[in-house]
Amino acid sequence: MSVVCSIRLVKAALAAALIIASTGAYADELGYEAYIDSPKRIKCLYGYVTAKTGNFDAAKQIFEDCVRRWDDIYSMISLAQMYESGSGVPKDLERAAMLLKRAAEQPDEASYVSLARYHWGVALAEGRGVSADLQAARHWLQSASKGGQTEADDYLKHMDTAAQSDSSTR
Repeated sequence: MSVVCSIRLVKAALAAALIIASTGAYADELGYEAYIDSPKRIKCLYGYVTAKTGNFDAAKQIFEDCVRRWDDIYSMISLAQMYESGSGVPKDLERAAMLLKRAAEQPDEASYVSLARYHWGVALAEGRGVSADLQAARHWLQSASKGGQTEADDYLKHMDTAAQSDSSTR
């Protein structure tokens, strides 16, 4: 995930917390658990903050609901990262890959779709939870690059360097 995306998410979550705090909400309404069953999409931002503070059980519940209700791409990416690392859930690379693929396949105009395409391309390139497929990886990384993900450009260069290295050792 790019630093800019992370900073924007943290700023949005903090702004949401300040808005809620300024409305006179009770302390228990500000706890992460209060957002697990919330019908409001802003809870997806709280999922991010919840995971960052280590409350993975609440984060998982929030992300799963955001995915179920709204096909929220950032929640899919975040939940996939939890499954990739085993943070608060059993490590499950196949489930992580499934979530990343689902996120990457969302429409071009969807928020964070280029970030999802970057992560899905890397999973395909490295064979994380799926069979490695460099051609498909290149397709998704190029799509992510077109969407503004500079990390995709860097990864494509890495792939080109590795391919050149492999061909020169033959």
